[in-house]
Amino acid sequence: MNPSPPIHPEPQSHRALPGPRRQEPGWGRVDQLDFHEVARDRRPLMPRARRLAWMVVVAMLILAAVLLRRPLADWIWPETRAQALREQAALALERGHLTAGDGSGARELYEAAIAIDPDRNEARTGLARVAQAALAQADAALRRDDFALAHRQLALARELQVPRASAEAVAARLRAREADVAGIEGLLAQAEVAREQGRLDGAGDAALPVYRRVLSLRPDNLRALEGREDALSELLQQARRALQSGQVGQAATMIAAARGYDPGHVDLPQRQGELTRAIEQLRQRADRDRRRGELQAAAGKYRQLLQIDAEDAVAARGMAAVAAAHAMRAERAAADFDFRGAEAALREARAIAPGSEAVERAANRIADARRTRARLLPPAASRLQASRVDTLLREAAQAEARGDLLTPPGDSAYDKLRAARALAPAHPGVARAQARLVPAAKQCFERELPRNDLGRARICLDAWIALEGEGSVTRQARRRLAQRWLAVGAERLGAGEVASAAAALRSAESIDRATPGIEDFRARLRAASASRD
Repeated sequence: MNPSPPIHPEPQSHRALPGPRRQEPGWGRVDQLDFHEVARDRRPLMPRARRLAWMVVVAMLILAAVLLRRPLADWIWPETRAQALREQAALALERGHLTAGDGSGARELYEAAIAIDPDRNEARTGLARVAQAALAQADAALRRDDFALAHRQLALARELQVPRASAEAVAARLRAREADVAGIEGLLAQAEVAREQGRLDGAGDAALPVYRRVLSLRPDNLRALEGREDALSELLQQARRALQSGQVGQAATMIAAARGYDPGHVDLPQRQGELTRAIEQLRQRADRDRRRGELQAAAGKYRQLLQIDAEDAVAARGMAAVAAAHAMRAERAAADFDFRGAEAALREARAIAPGSEAVERAANRIADARRTRARLLPPAASRLQASRVDTLLREAAQAEARGDLLTPPGDSAYDKLRAARALAPAHPGVARAQARLVPAAKQCFERELPRNDLGRARICLDAWIALEGEGSVTRQARRRLAQRWLAVGAERLGAGEVASAAAALRSAESIDRATPGIEDFRARLRAASASRD
């Protein structure tokens, strides 16, 4: 039987599935690659604007580190700096260098570490060790009789809140040792001699300072307590006599000194009450002198009040009013071409309130008057003076006929008359022209005031005062004008125009600071300004 031939399976044919033909990956043609195009499409890893911003930030950090003398690492790693400070403080404490004004002491270094890293307790523990070291140094200084150093270190220990009992124990030993060295009996004898001589205060060897020293060493020393009591009674009696003689400032100094030695002295309330009444009376006398025009006397009294209390607002306003009155005198003198008197009054005003609005206005008026006089009165020989006076009087009459009583500046009847009066005050024509112009200035004031043309009314009032002088009638006119400005200010304040109301108040003050209602309106204006803020 022949073996059967092997059976080989016939290969089966496979049909391609529909769809895109698969393409194997390959390099393609290298000679067709465009490397320049790839380079053109590449973008920087960080936009240019962002890079510039980072550069600016880094530059600012470096600049801050240089300017502030602080290492840059302190800003980034504060714990590193705090640790360095704690280590420096520990070294300073070990050396006994507890405190120093330049910041190198253990106390200052520990406090700086706490400021940088307040959450860690190591620095606070270090401060407690500084307090104990200060107390130990105070005790050591006491044993050497170095009392100044002992007091300083004891004060440092107390500032760092050393246990109170420990501090009091060292303080008691310090007082006792100081008393032994100083000689309490000798100090008491010295104080009693000074008291008998009437030297109660004002020098280190006076009675009261010596008694205070003794009591700082021995607070329960009966002889020192009684001696201080007697010395204070005598000092307060001196203050009473000073008040009776009008020396209010000296009395105030004595009463303040007595309060410093013993605030609870039995005679102190009575003297304080007498001082308060004397201050009020002094203030009233100063105001009365100012209203009467006695400016030097008023300024002296206001200065006394400010020496007693530099924060006395009423006295400060009084001094400002005196300065304004001097400035007004300077303006009136300049209006008459009396430049010597004008400059003297201006100096008085500047000595009190050098930068005030009234002083600056007076200086400008003086300058204007000088220019007016130079224009009206050119240099001329004395033989031409009479002719010049006649010409000025004729021009004044012509201006008066035109109705140019006060304006325009330099060509008004008032300006012409001023020039003529400066040349020949006794000329009969000057007196006649002045007699005509005074009623005209009054009529101008009375005409413009009801119209509420307050600026024009002020010009008329100034001319009236310059021609006739200050008197009871002009003072009443001045007060009426100031009250009208207050009414304008109240109207502006009611409309919410705070700046305009303040300007009206300044105008009223420049005319008459003593006008009733000024203080109340100032308080209303201050309250309105505060509410706006």
